[in-house]
Amino acid sequence: MTKKQKLKAATLRQQGILDTAKNDGGRALTAEEKAQFDSIQSEIEELKKQIAEEEPDESSIREAAVKLERQRVSDISTLCRDFNISPDRYIENGNTVEEVRAAVLEELKIKGAPAQISVIKDEQDKFREAAADAIMIRSGLDVEKPAEGAAELRALSLRDMAIECLERDGQAGGELRRMSGDELFANLQRQFFNPSAAFPSIMDQTIRKSYEQGYKSVPSTFEEWTTKGTLTDFKASQSSYTAGTAGKFLEVPENGELKADIPTDNKKPTRQLKTYGRQFTMSRQAFINDDIGFITTLPSRYAASAKATLNEQVYSMLYDNGAIYDGKALFCSDHNNLIGTGEKPSISTIQKMMLQMQLQRDENGRAIIVTPRYIIVPVGYGMELEAILYSPTINTSDNTQAVNVLARKGLQVIEEPALNVLAGSNACPWFMAADKATAKSIQVDYLNGQEMPTIKRSEVPGKLGYVWDIYLDWAVTGVDFRGIVKNPGTILK
Repeated sequence: MTKKQKLKAATLRQQGILDTAKNDGGRALTAEEKAQFDSIQSEIEELKKQIAEEEPDESSIREAAVKLERQRVSDISTLCRDFNISPDRYIENGNTVEEVRAAVLEELKIKGAPAQISVIKDEQDKFREAAADAIMIRSGLDVEKPAEGAAELRALSLRDMAIECLERDGQAGGELRRMSGDELFANLQRQFFNPSAAFPSIMDQTIRKSYEQGYKSVPSTFEEWTTKGTLTDFKASQSSYTAGTAGKFLEVPENGELKADIPTDNKKPTRQLKTYGRQFTMSRQAFINDDIGFITTLPSRYAASAKATLNEQVYSMLYDNGAIYDGKALFCSDHNNLIGTGEKPSISTIQKMMLQMQLQRDENGRAIIVTPRYIIVPVGYGMELEAILYSPTINTSDNTQAVNVLARKGLQVIEEPALNVLAGSNACPWFMAADKATAKSIQVDYLNGQEMPTIKRSEVPGKLGYVWDIYLDWAVTGVDFRGIVKNPGTILK
């Protein structure tokens, strides 16, 4: 007996139970009849499922045929493109990929061209890249070079994308399309620990791309004047950034001896990395609601937060003026990098700060060359500084024009709103920093030089959704005081 015949027989048995109760005065089914009815119903559902799997409907057949044809065309195009051969005739003639491969090899033999070995991306990898770019395009983000096939996928909802992924992973498309959003999400969550599962991988790629794009586009100013370093672990690290100087070179007379020197090395800043991060979840509701913007906009917000946190730490170090490696405040009279009275930027105050920086000395009291380069101010001084620094002439005390010497110094203005926030209604300090090649001040270190935060999917018990961890390791350290000068400033009006 075939499955269809078994299905028909089971349906008749079930109908017989209902007819018996109907003919017996229209009574309700007894407990025994109800159990028998339910048992037959389970049998009917299982038979229907088996029949659907064995005999797919016409739409499924057409869909599978279209996919196979697309795959054939894509594989032939890729193969021919690698060897600079036109794929058109093979596609039109209906050749298989194996036939085309044999034809390509034969043509190469005739031409005498050496066979080239190349690594071809797996089709699954190509699909995942295209799907990730498609989600970003749909969300309105810029994708400089979308992966091949992204345009065809950009109209898919998260549900459609999930079904496409699960089909590629071997599940029946008809069954998936009959699932509710909740059932489909539960199906996806079971794939969490499957390294070859497509949907989680696409979410990872999309979030990583949108996060990196957001992180790179977030404006910050600390990179312009701070130095960048790298640490390989989280242990406290002492480096000779401000180690004592070597002794003076001494004249060596004819047949004389070189005298030994022991460099002083008693002042070392301690740098130590810390980890900063957050965690966010793509919830079950977000998936069911097709909240595709979540995947692209939320990571960008965390990207902005990461860079803003680091930027704020750097400027807080300047504003708070804490102790550095020698136990003294970063800006103090002993360091000769603090202007006594608070003033706003002007030609005279800028010249005063430049002079104070250029008169710094090493540990042995010898002169050193420090080149002033950056003027770091709160928002509000920018236009005044533009006029001060870049006007070719200035008015003198007797109202005549004179050459503006500051215009030739190559000073750069950095306006930083974090200083406004830190100062509030108090006097807002401003600073002058040296060219990094001549003197250091604040250094930002990263673990193994990695400036881009790490984003990683994780499994969290009790969370109805996919969870991602975002973290970055950095350290902000005052490594020298000679490369920066502080003016306490005035209250901004």
